[in-house]
Amino acid sequence: MFSGIIVPLQTEHQLLLHIKMKKVFAALLFMSTLSASAQNPIIHDQYNADPTARVFNGKVYLYPSHDILPPQGQRQDWFCMEDYHVFSSENLTDWTDHGMIVTQNKVPWVRPNSYSMWAPDCVYRNGKYYFYFPSAPAAGRGGFAVGVAIADKPEGPYIPEPEPIAGINGIDPCVLQASDGNAYIFWGNGRCAKLKENMKELADDNPKETVRWGNREMEMVGVNCLQGLPSRQAEGPFAFEYNGNFYLTYPYVRENTEVLAYAMSKNPMGPYEYKGLIMAEHANGCWTNHHSIINYQGQWYLFYHHNEYSPNDDKRRSVCIDSLFFNPDGTIQEVKPTLRGVGISDATQKIQIDRYSAISKNADIQYLDTTNYFKGWATNFQKGSWVRYNKVDFSKVGSQASLMVKADGKATLSIRVGSADAKPIAVAKIKRSTPWALINVKAKGMPKGVTDLFVTCEDGSASVDWVQFK
Repeated sequence: MFSGIIVPLQTEHQLLLHIKMKKVFAALLFMSTLSASAQNPIIHDQYNADPTARVFNGKVYLYPSHDILPPQGQRQDWFCMEDYHVFSSENLTDWTDHGMIVTQNKVPWVRPNSYSMWAPDCVYRNGKYYFYFPSAPAAGRGGFAVGVAIADKPEGPYIPEPEPIAGINGIDPCVLQASDGNAYIFWGNGRCAKLKENMKELADDNPKETVRWGNREMEMVGVNCLQGLPSRQAEGPFAFEYNGNFYLTYPYVRENTEVLAYAMSKNPMGPYEYKGLIMAEHANGCWTNHHSIINYQGQWYLFYHHNEYSPNDDKRRSVCIDSLFFNPDGTIQEVKPTLRGVGISDATQKIQIDRYSAISKNADIQYLDTTNYFKGWATNFQKGSWVRYNKVDFSKVGSQASLMVKADGKATLSIRVGSADAKPIAVAKIKRSTPWALINVKAKGMPKGVTDLFVTCEDGSASVDWVQFK
């Protein structure tokens, strides 16, 4: 067993140096692309919602909407979105922010300062990337419209078309490129129409129908694929094709908040048969959910959003990922949201054990700072408690373990691999640490390869922010 070397962050000189270095680091991040190491939520420095994930060139590209705090003069209790960013990852763990690709006041047809850049999509066809997005059109048009911006690379730069797509009045576009060679665009509450080959216009041979809205009648292009299905306040359709079936997945309000549901068909424009839920309501009552589904390197994934970084405001959301599985008959198994998310964590990076895979009853997590939720969480341990964090890669580690801890008195924490009762690879004996302090301890018997990490508490009580191996 090894006693810990405690490095407190509490002297005035150290505190000033720490603040200065944080400012320098923030400036460097601002000038370059940002990289985030992921557990749920996967983006740690900004709000993002409505995540559309696509696989391009062997990478996953993420095109979410971008929630922001409403500026003065905007409704403070409503959604507020002025632009879009694009992120990419090769391992679903480390995400790079490629920056802003489309912003409201640089799109000719969008009403200035409308803050209504809602759920987008992006697809590749004929050598170009087509980014579809909704917004409030300029004065005199009313409602919502859907436009398209075009690029030569998935991260842009994107050039918006001067006008929105004629015939679409709604939000949340999704484009399905079907095995029949056609591209179909879905929007609003499940409406679908075929696109022309140029991907910028609706095809001339789409069906049309007259729809009544109150006392108004209007002609709409395409078909309503959710006709007759559970779809109260439905929005955000996401369609894909798998094993000869077309899947139309969508959020709708089952009681007071949204669930993710799906229907199946043999034809991209339906009719669709309702099959059930992909994800139930969020346990904390977050009003919305919105999603996409992809297959990456042989595994299916569900991207969705939750308000983890804004627990008192469900209009500021964050993107999460969990694995998704099909039954033999093609139906989808319901996904239970996790904190751990997906991907393999590198042991040489900070491992946020509060994003646990399993936790004992006498341990819990809490926010580090309720004035800045982006700082994340800490795990609180009592004697006899433990937490498990799965899929940690120990291939590159040395013989030192580091923990960021806080304790009001004496405590003993052990780091184990494989199981909660395995022989410890490192033990930290804490005398007292208030406020947070870095503890470095020797480690021995380090594993090689990918295994599960356990932190256990043998004595006293303590809080742990993160664990890292060097």
